[in-house]
Amino acid sequence: MIKALELFAGVGGFRLGLEATKNFEIVWGNQWEPSKKVQDAFNCYQRQFMDQGIHSNKDIATVDEYSLKYLNAQLLVGGFPCQDYSVARSLSGEQGIQGKKGVLFWEIVRFLKELRPKYVLLENVDRLLKSPSKQRGRDFSIMLASFRDLNYSVEWRVINAAEYGQAQRRRRVFIFAIRNDTEYIKDREKITDAEILHKEGFFAKPFPIKVESSSKHAAQLRELPEDILEVSDEFSMKYLNAGIMRNGIVYTEETLAQEEKSKTLGEILESNVDEKYYLKEAAIEKFKYLKGPKKIERTAASGHKYIFSEGGMAFPDPLDKPGRTMLTSEGTVNRSSHVVEDPTTKRLRILTPVECERLNGFPDNWTEGMSERMRYFCMGNALVVGLIERMGKRISEINSTEPDTEIKFKEMEQLSFFN
Repeated sequence: MIKALELFAGVGGFRLGLEATKNFEIVWGNQWEPSKKVQDAFNCYQRQFMDQGIHSNKDIATVDEYSLKYLNAQLLVGGFPCQDYSVARSLSGEQGIQGKKGVLFWEIVRFLKELRPKYVLLENVDRLLKSPSKQRGRDFSIMLASFRDLNYSVEWRVINAAEYGQAQRRRRVFIFAIRNDTEYIKDREKITDAEILHKEGFFAKPFPIKVESSSKHAAQLRELPEDILEVSDEFSMKYLNAGIMRNGIVYTEETLAQEEKSKTLGEILESNVDEKYYLKEAAIEKFKYLKGPKKIERTAASGHKYIFSEGGMAFPDPLDKPGRTMLTSEGTVNRSSHVVEDPTTKRLRILTPVECERLNGFPDNWTEGMSERMRYFCMGNALVVGLIERMGKRISEINSTEPDTEIKFKEMEQLSFFN
């Protein structure tokens, strides 16, 4: 059984996917929403995983990472926000580098420095690879340099869930890091980066790709500067949808998925839904406008006039295709919300909270107990559970070939006592 820590747990999508493999025990999970009196996501997490591991509802910055060493976790997972990861030299110089306060990636780095898990699995929006706009790829480069300095290798992949059998066209970047002293890394020392991405790497087996890469973008090979401050101040790179970093050398290419038959929006719909989900005429007209094509003259703050334009969207959403990416505003009258023609009544309606749970692969009524607005919000923030289950199986496969060389925390304490 692989012990895992879950950071930024939300309502438990990582945990659901990992535990579905029967090979993981989540020994500690943290979820805390700043500036909110009611901790809806944590309350859901605690209710669903009652008496299973330690549940923490504290600001992650206040958690003492050393206090978790005795858990001997081999895996750390989390879906963290895309923020400004820039770093600066500390005021006294000799104290090294400091990241911006409140940036949650640095909490991950703090945990990794002390706990040294074999494996790390993270999830983020795919724009992370391009941010910030004025120095493309800087933030992701800082992340990679941080993993390099902690003696980890990294592989990443942008995955569209619908391309691998799921019911939602949700694109997210997944980042897998693994310690360099593992047999997995040693066995791949003489294998090329391209071969790892296509055949021998972490993502290649659960999420197969085509032999050929996209002809629109040339593969790139770069070395990260040794000084992370130089990365932050000067380095930029065009990161494509897949890549690997080993010993500071970064290889990236645009891969093409071997697409599987996906679930459709029609397949996840409930029957006999409550009348409150059906749209009144005024809401239908508003949706038609929001989802329709537009060309609107606007005036910038400088006084410059310009034309804002956007294309039209399908209305209602087709039931023979996967759903679109669900946002936290799902269920409200806005351009991004799904509108479907109910197969039974032939009337237009929004999705129910249960249907939103199904879009992400959660069990029905997983978020029941919070307000409906928060149920939609939590699913807009959640990840697709089925993808994590595949990744969990891959980690289990890798771990089965690793020798059990972990020194338990209590043994380390005893050793240090006699030194």
